[in-house]
Amino acid sequence: MKTAWFLGHRIREMMKTDDALLPPMGGNGGIIEADETYVGRKAGRKVGRGTGHKHAVMGLVERNGVARSFHLPNVKADTLYEVLVDHVERETHLMTDEAPAYLNAGWQFLSHQSVKHSEDEYVRGNVHTNTVEGFFSIFKRGIYGIYQHVSEEHLKRYLVEFDFRYSNREKMGINDIARAEIALKGAKGKRLTYRTARGSRTTEAASV
Repeated sequence: MKTAWFLGHRIREMMKTDDALLPPMGGNGGIIEADETYVGRKAGRKVGRGTGHKHAVMGLVERNGVARSFHLPNVKADTLYEVLVDHVERETHLMTDEAPAYLNAGWQFLSHQSVKHSEDEYVRGNVHTNTVEGFFSIFKRGIYGIYQHVSEEHLKRYLVEFDFRYSNREKMGINDIARAEIALKGAKGKRLTYRTARGSRTTEAASV
């Protein structure tokens, strides 16, 4: 079990792209959908000696493009603003729900439109967040249906996996062989030891 767990994390490390190398999303009048969700055990449910709780995740999905997700300490306006301005090109149409936390960042982009889920509005022309919600659905089916439980410590690794799978899907013209080749290229310059995966020390530069 430990060997399989460690191997899984080493593969996820291959799928990861350093933040400094990630290009901005959107641009050229493209559309980015942004939303938040929560994963984990329900608040108040006893888990061993502690109490489980939900972990905040923000997702950015480019229509007909890639996905990028983040484990955040909260979904306050300042936190969401920082992610948006760091990862989305200014020449982008931003689509969100009516959450007021997005208002601070919305004016930074080509346009910002939202749907009012509280009033049962989910689509208005091409304004919707169905794409990012679909990404969250795939992510949660994987977390709850396959992995069953993911700790806060390793949540970021699983987000990398689902970002990679979505961004390199068949619809993007990437088949299984091409996807494997992309992942293998990501092994260059990386090393993940068992102690590192357990959170004992930082990742070292070497081959996976």
